[in-house]
Amino acid sequence: MGTPYLGQPAAATQMNTPSPSPRPTSDRPEASPQIPVPQIAAPRIPQGQQQTLTGVRLHKHADYQRAYAASRKRQSGTMSWFLAPQTGSETSDAAGPRVGLTAGKVLGKAHERNRIKRRMREALRRHVELLPEGCDLILHPRRGVLTIEFGKLEAELVRILHQAQGEATRLKDSHGQPAHSQPAKARAEVGLAKLGL
Repeated sequence: MGTPYLGQPAAATQMNTPSPSPRPTSDRPEASPQIPVPQIAAPRIPQGQQQTLTGVRLHKHADYQRAYAASRKRQSGTMSWFLAPQTGSETSDAAGPRVGLTAGKVLGKAHERNRIKRRMREALRRHVELLPEGCDLILHPRRGVLTIEFGKLEAELVRILHQAQGEATRLKDSHGQPAHSQPAKARAEVGLAKLGL
């Protein structure tokens, strides 16, 4: 009885095994060339059309005090405001209407007051052309300016500016100065004239 057949030798088996096909150097597809994206510049606003608060802001403490003395306090949703006509010397010195903004410590910490003032200035800057001519406007924002939507804040400020314009027109159309704004000597002379003295 012969030796059972155990198959081909190991060497022969390895010789008959097909060699693996060469692998590509990279499995990733070739990257497509990058197409440059053109940079579109923001449209430039002509210098004459840029709105800014430069030159229209109240700075002197005396101007604030005069405006407070010559006006009455008016209330709005998130701020109060004062409107006073400019005097002759102020009208000649100033290039136009002026606006003041106050934010006292009662409104919160320094960073909160700064945020209130930034929001107010930005809203004013967008509508600086609505400031009433020949007048000083002072705004006292409340803490609600911190949380109100900016669109609502802007709309409220626009309403105030329109109201201030109407008040400025009434001041210009009125005949003479109101009695409370006349000097004491002038009021005395008017009173004596009415009495025939």
